[in-house]
Amino acid sequence: MAKKKSYQPKNPFIYEGYEGPDYFCDRTEETEKIISHLQNGRNITLVSPRKIGKTGLIKHAFNRIKQENKDAICIYTDIFHTQNQYEFVQTLGRAIIQERLLDTRQPIEKILNYFSKWRPTASPDPITGIPTISIAIDRSNTEYTIKSIFDYLQQSNKEVYVAIDEFQTIVDYPEKGTEALLRSYIQFIHNAHFVFSGSKQHLMYEMFGSPKRPFYQSTAMLTLNPLHEEIYYAFAARFFHAKKGEITEDVFHQLYQQFDGYTWYLQSVLNRLYEYEKKVTDYQQVKEAILRILADKASQYEMLMTFLTDNQLSLLKAIALENIVAQPLSNEFAKKYELPNSSSIKKALDVLKEKDLVYQGQNGYFIYDRFLDLWLKRTFY
Repeated sequence: MAKKKSYQPKNPFIYEGYEGPDYFCDRTEETEKIISHLQNGRNITLVSPRKIGKTGLIKHAFNRIKQENKDAICIYTDIFHTQNQYEFVQTLGRAIIQERLLDTRQPIEKILNYFSKWRPTASPDPITGIPTISIAIDRSNTEYTIKSIFDYLQQSNKEVYVAIDEFQTIVDYPEKGTEALLRSYIQFIHNAHFVFSGSKQHLMYEMFGSPKRPFYQSTAMLTLNPLHEEIYYAFAARFFHAKKGEITEDVFHQLYQQFDGYTWYLQSVLNRLYEYEKKVTDYQQVKEAILRILADKASQYEMLMTFLTDNQLSLLKAIALENIVAQPLSNEFAKKYELPNSSSIKKALDVLKEKDLVYQGQNGYFIYDRFLDLWLKRTFY
């Protein structure tokens, strides 16, 4: 029987999901560290801002683990949108069952029957036809279901690797004992290895670095930085050369600098350039690609603005126009952009931070979404 050809995307610059090592740039050292820590019994805390590539790195490391051990169970789940233990259980339980469905050696009915106590149901995705899972559990007994999930991991008799992305989300659950509950189960599962990743750095460092917290010093800490520009350029240039085109080093340097090396934004722009251009030798071509992206996102951003109060919108625009604001409560900043008093600014700033629209870095506050930042600059200048 002929060997089935692996999927090859038409556009090699992937900015959503993971399509295999051929389309993944570098992170060799980080990948080796993750695999080594996990295989030697050390759980990991992976911290980085969003859009820098931590999800792709986790899936790349899991892909390597599966290549070395086909019986390993690798589970990735993102809990960013969960609001309580019930939704956490649904998300993690669904991810476990979905991963088991990838094991084609067992029929779907047998797998669903195995997890019958979670009352799973499978229905085909309306577009792909791939079975998607939903589970129905008792809202009043989520702690028991959490226990049953970790019991399953422990009784699987296989090496299990679990990544819980945006792990700091559990801090905001109304059930305040969630951290301690998870820690009480995780510490006794010797065949399961965990990656706790998150983008809110201060919360993640507090959760795993404070003696008062249940996960204190229970993991190896890894911080993800932007890809090295030279390595990233070689990666990008290779794909343009493959279609007998090019992207010049100078143009790539300007692109890299504009987005501070953040992978998702670079991949998004490179994806457009690869689609429309053969030879990228002028930065004007990059600007046109960015304009296409902003045009696609315009209706989304316009709708987002309607959910903000006047004070929140005024502050958001001011931060965008200023690029970065070290002292947003200062009289000088308020006067320059005709903002209200400092207490009103603080309330607006707290909401923008909570909505992940504004982020506090080492040098001050800036717009989290770089494309939104550019859209605001163009719209309100």
